[in-house]
Amino acid sequence: MHGPASSGWLLVALCAATGAYCLLRMRSGVEEQRRAAGGEALMGFGMAAMAVPAAVFTPPAWAWPAYAVVFGAAGLRALWAARSGRHHLHHLVGDAAMVYMALAMAGSSAHGHAHGSSGVPLLTGMLLLYFTGYVLLTGVRLLPVAVVAGGGTAGDGTAGGGTAGGGAADGWGDRPELARACRLSMGIAMLAMLLTM
Repeated sequence: MHGPASSGWLLVALCAATGAYCLLRMRSGVEEQRRAAGGEALMGFGMAAMAVPAAVFTPPAWAWPAYAVVFGAAGLRALWAARSGRHHLHHLVGDAAMVYMALAMAGSSAHGHAHGSSGVPLLTGMLLLYFTGYVLLTGVRLLPVAVVAGGGTAGDGTAGGGTAGGGAADGWGDRPELARACRLSMGIAMLAMLLTM
C-alpha cells in the first residue's frame, strides 16, 4: 500500500503546483491567456483533490456528483469558447475526462469498489490514447522553445505569445514554454489517473 499512496501524493503535489502556477498566469495582460489559465487552474486543483490517497481521506458520497457537475459546467464553458479557438477543445476533453472519472468513482463507491468486468473500458482506452498523444505532442513542441530560450536569443521575439513590448514587459507568467510545461504535467497526471481506473 505504501507505493500507491506515495505515487498518489506525488500526483497531488504535481497537480497542486500546476494549479498554483495557473493562478499566477491569470494575472497576465492577455485576456485569452487569463481565460485558459483559469480553466487549467480548476483542472489542476480538481485533479489534486481527486488524487488524494483513499487511505488518507475518503470523500463523502456527494463529492463525486459535485465533481461531475463542476467539471460538466466547465466543459460546457470550454465548448462555448471553442468557437473562437481549437485549443479549447483540449479543455473540453479534459473536463469530460474529469466527469467520467468522477462518475466512475461514484459508481465504484456505491458498489463497494467491486469491478465486475476485466480489461479496460472503451472510453478509458480512448482517453488514454488521446492523452498519450497529447503528452507526446506537447513534449515535442516544448523542446524547440527551450532550445531557443537557452540559446541566448531572448531579444528576437521567437518565443511568441507575449505582450507587444517584449523583454521586461513579459512576466514569467506569460512565458509560453512554462504554460506548455504546465499542460504537459497535467496531461501526464491525467494519464496516471486514468491508468488507475
